Amino acid sequence: MGQSKILTAAGRGRIAKLALLGGALLSLGACASIQESRGYVIDQVLLQSIQPGIDNKRSVEGTLGRPTFTSQFGEQTWYYISSVTARKPFVRPRIRNHSVLAIKFDEDGNVAMVDRKGVEEVVYLQPDGDKTPTLGRERGFLEDLFGNIGQVGSGAGPAGPGQ
Repeated sequence: MGQSKILTAAGRGRIAKLALLGGALLSLGACASIQESRGYVIDQVLLQSIQPGIDNKRSVEGTLGRPTFTSQFGEQTWYYISSVTARKPFVRPRIRNHSVLAIKFDEDGNVAMVDRKGVEEVVYLQPDGDKTPTLGRERGFLEDLFGNIGQVGSGAGPAGPGQ
C-alpha cells in the first residue's frame, strides 16, 4: 500500500512537470511575430502575364483587378502596392516585404512599360518633434482665452461704426 502512494506522488510530479513545460511552450508562442498583408496581394504568374505592347487597360484590369491608385498628372500610370509587415506584441510594425508595381500606358491605353520596385526604394521619415512650426506670433494660453474681449461687437470692423 505504501508503494502505490509513492507511485502516485511520482506520477503527480511528472504531470506537474509536463504542465509547466506546456505552459512555457505556450508563453513562447505568444511572443511570436504577427504578420499582416496590406494592399494588393501579388500573384507572380499574373504579374508575368502582363506584356507591354500586347495588353491594354481593360486586359490589365481583368487580370490584376483595379489598381491601388492611378496617376493624376503626367503619364497615365497604374500602381499596385503590396506590403507585408511583422510585429511582436506591443512593438511598432516593421516592413518585411514591400512591392510597388507601376504599369504605364501610352495615349491609346496600351501597356507601354511594367516596372517593379521593392523595399529598397522605401523612405523612412522621422518627424522632428511633436509640434508643427508656424509663422506668426507665439501666444500663450491666457492670450488665446482672453484675447478677443472687447473686439467682438464693438463695431470697429472694416466698414467702421454704424455702417
